[in-house]
Amino acid sequence: MNWPADLAEFAALMDRIGFDVGDSRISLYRAAVVVIVLVGIYLAARIASHWVRRIFRRMTRLDAAEQLLGEKVVQIVVWVICILIGIDVLGIDLTALAVFSGAFGLAIGFGLQKTFGNLIAGIILLMDRSIKPGDVIAVNDGITNTVGQVKKIGIRAVSVITRDKKEYLIPNENLMVNQVENWSYSSRDVRVKVPVSVAYGTDLDLAETLMVQAARDTQRILAQPAPSVWLSAFGENAVQFEIQIWIDDPEEGIGNVRSDVLKRLWHLFRENDVSVPYPQRDIHIRNWPETK
Repeated sequence: MNWPADLAEFAALMDRIGFDVGDSRISLYRAAVVVIVLVGIYLAARIASHWVRRIFRRMTRLDAAEQLLGEKVVQIVVWVICILIGIDVLGIDLTALAVFSGAFGLAIGFGLQKTFGNLIAGIILLMDRSIKPGDVIAVNDGITNTVGQVKKIGIRAVSVITRDKKEYLIPNENLMVNQVENWSYSSRDVRVKVPVSVAYGTDLDLAETLMVQAARDTQRILAQPAPSVWLSAFGENAVQFEIQIWIDDPEEGIGNVRSDVLKRLWHLFRENDVSVPYPQRDIHIRNWPETK
């Protein structure tokens, strides 16, 4: 069996199944070649991108943001090279598209405006290192306030995982134009405020001491800066305090720390007969109906 001759005959047969458009030939053979080349270019680009990712992950002298930036830039270059190789293999004459280049470029510009905007915004975020994987951020778009940990910075969007395991894909461009709080930008220390109220007539010095003790007895709270208690206001039904504590692991949550402090404080208040206030209302009856 002569495989080269058989393959050549089979290719010629497939090439005869088709039609001509001007000087171009559209056939089953050429369609199969295009599909094979496209699949090959795609697989080659994916494999090369995978190796680029592995190489940058081994560069321990670079931090996470630098690794991700280098990885994205090299991957873009790899895809561009693979596309150009595919165009050359298929023998596409780009000069033939010169007539349509203006309209085509305008359509691409409008259609991919947001895509390129997000791409450039992602590269800028990685270059200035304002947001890095692992950071805890709060994004305020004017309607909602999303708080979570940055899992991944992609070409189009940033993946943010909240404490309830919801994963938000926030476009890179939104992080450039909206207000963003980065809780771990220059320091991972975050101050948490816990409001507490006690009844009038309470020994305020004792109450303050118990609040500080409850904060010190709670895990995750830093010893330095030390917990502090401020008297914030004399309310309508209670004296209002604010416990200020510091943590260095905001990705583990804020509400659970407040809960732990308040539960510990509840037991200390009961042990020391400190009352937690509740609203009181006086009813004045101006006219009492006469009984018959």
